[in-house]
Amino acid sequence: MKEIKIGKDLVAFCGLYCAACGSYRKGRCPGCHKNAKAKWCKVRSCCLENSFITCADCKESADPNQCRKFNNIFSKAMAFIFKSDRRAGVLKIRELGLEGFARHMAEQKRHSMPRRGT
Repeated sequence: MKEIKIGKDLVAFCGLYCAACGSYRKGRCPGCHKNAKAKWCKVRSCCLENSFITCADCKESADPNQCRKFNNIFSKAMAFIFKSDRRAGVLKIRELGLEGFARHMAEQKRHSMPRRGT
């Protein structure tokens, strides 16, 4: 498997890590920050409107799951399908910073933090 890039610009607004995503690695997606087609994403729209790099920059909700834009039916379905925990990703970004998070995810070869119990 090709090495996964480390870059803070590859951290998605919602706490995923684009550089480890299969679609990004196969050239089918430019990554969250460059994906102009993702206008449907409420998290992306909110972060762009508020000049946030990620949801970790938001001071309104200490817990991302308290935010209706972050914690909605679509995100719950995607978390179930992909067995991911975006909340844990946002909290890890707050803990490690963007560069530390990117390094951690690249080393783990994961595009998302795993849901507990998976």
